[in-house]
Amino acid sequence: HALRHLRQGRVYCAKPAPDQATCDSITFPIPLLAAQEYSRMSDGKKKTACIFFRKGSCRNGDTCPFSHDPNAPEAPAPERSPNGERPKRQAPRPVMVPYDANTPYFSIDVECVATAKTHNARATAQIALVSADETSRLNLYVKPAEQVVSYLEPLTGLSKSSLDKQGIGLEEAMLKVREKLPKNAVLVGQNIGKDVEWLQLKEGEDFAGMIDLAVLIRVWNPKYGSLTYFGLDHAASCWLGKANDGAAHNAETDAIKSMQIFNLYCRAQNDAAELQRLHEALLSRPVAPSFAKLNPEYEGCCMGNKKSCTCGAPFFS
Repeated sequence: HALRHLRQGRVYCAKPAPDQATCDSITFPIPLLAAQEYSRMSDGKKKTACIFFRKGSCRNGDTCPFSHDPNAPEAPAPERSPNGERPKRQAPRPVMVPYDANTPYFSIDVECVATAKTHNARATAQIALVSADETSRLNLYVKPAEQVVSYLEPLTGLSKSSLDKQGIGLEEAMLKVREKLPKNAVLVGQNIGKDVEWLQLKEGEDFAGMIDLAVLIRVWNPKYGSLTYFGLDHAASCWLGKANDGAAHNAETDAIKSMQIFNLYCRAQNDAAELQRLHEALLSRPVAPSFAKLNPEYEGCCMGNKKSCTCGAPFFS
């Protein structure tokens, strides 16, 4: 999902070590930022048949990266060496952010409450906006127009009383967001495309582009020969020393952490040793289980854990 939200831009490679081959930039139609393997992952998969759809069990709907066309070809069998082993994949170079000091970077984060029992029935209840200097510019509580089934308080920190007391309408909240958000801003966040979707912001109108932190804090795992993705909590614990320890989330706190992680990455990206140290910290420390893993359901609401979901709703990320 991370590469999907970095869908417009340019592929940048970090400066190679002396013993590494150089890598040229690949330019896409609308320049912003993307990651290595973009075209291979987004184009190639869509032409290949989804095996789960053919079994009647795909739950990704239109967002599935594989084709639901009944005439689409099946994926070819993986290449193997003469001894039957798969060839080892090479680690991609770290993503290079083309940081521009004149660009207004903002992190944005949304907390949602449940409006039905399914995991994709959520409504915006808190919006935070943080500028590049890691200062909070907005922290708004939103009273949903829909009936709330659960405030998911252990996860969101939100309650009926807090929203009744501080909440404003979503329309009013979005007016305030658009007043503070420059139209040339680049938004930063973990799975930032989902926050943009919740707020119905339009790229190219309300802001210029997005940078998904998931692409910056992914790490090549030599044990499996693939990339391992990490969540915001794990990155904040490893890089900032700010462990969540199972506490409730807060949109403002998370938005500040997102900007701190982004700034830290930008400072470290040209220092190969420092970047390696950061990546090794992510990979070496155990990942704390998420709220959804510990609580497949809360107050009867499905929390969207793909391995334990029983509500049958599609997954969108």
